[in-house]
Amino acid sequence: MEQRKKIKSYVLRTGRMSNAQKYAIENYSNKYCIEYKEEMLDTKKFFKNEKLCIEIGFGMGHATSAIAEKNPETDYLGVEVHTPGVGRLLSEIENRELKNLKIIQHDAVDVLNNMIADNSVHGFHIFFPDPWPKKKHWKRRLINNEFCNILVNKLKKDGYIYTATDWEDYALQMFEVFSSEKKLENVYEKWAASPLWRPETAFEHKGLDKNHLIRELYYKRV
Repeated sequence: MEQRKKIKSYVLRTGRMSNAQKYAIENYSNKYCIEYKEEMLDTKKFFKNEKLCIEIGFGMGHATSAIAEKNPETDYLGVEVHTPGVGRLLSEIENRELKNLKIIQHDAVDVLNNMIADNSVHGFHIFFPDPWPKKKHWKRRLINNEFCNILVNKLKKDGYIYTATDWEDYALQMFEVFSSEKKLENVYEKWAASPLWRPETAFEHKGLDKNHLIRELYYKRV
């Protein structure tokens, strides 16, 4: 894992934070954020349900909070590095009074390796990860064989990985990566039908404005 940690799949941008986001960070972090530690997460301490889904890179959290609100019988853990997005999702959790959604603000690779037990996750959501469109930067893309192996090890039997992107070459890369993993099975012949339960994300909206085609993949662990 040493080499993987040297190549980050994200860049920490110093985007402006709104007053509401700053307020949420200062007042709600203790209620809804889980501190990153290099020790296995005691899920029973933070969650009440049997199913745990993890969203990696939730952006501003539009889809995250909506999905959690509609599915109170499932617990959700959002992993994100960018503070403005964390602040916005904290506001949503507080305003919607969500009891089944928590946040870890840290690198997803570290979180999965050091905090999430094997065979414990019901599903992974990875919606519109940074596409790193320049070919020289493709090595920074989150979805590769190494990361796929981590995801598969964390999944329960019949657990799923659900991804979406508006970049065709990234979609094809994801398809090749997931299809090469013997423990995964594509629920569809290739691209998944967009489920009604996934709300449109901000990054998806930007892609549609550019006339990009949305491609989704849905794999289960067998």
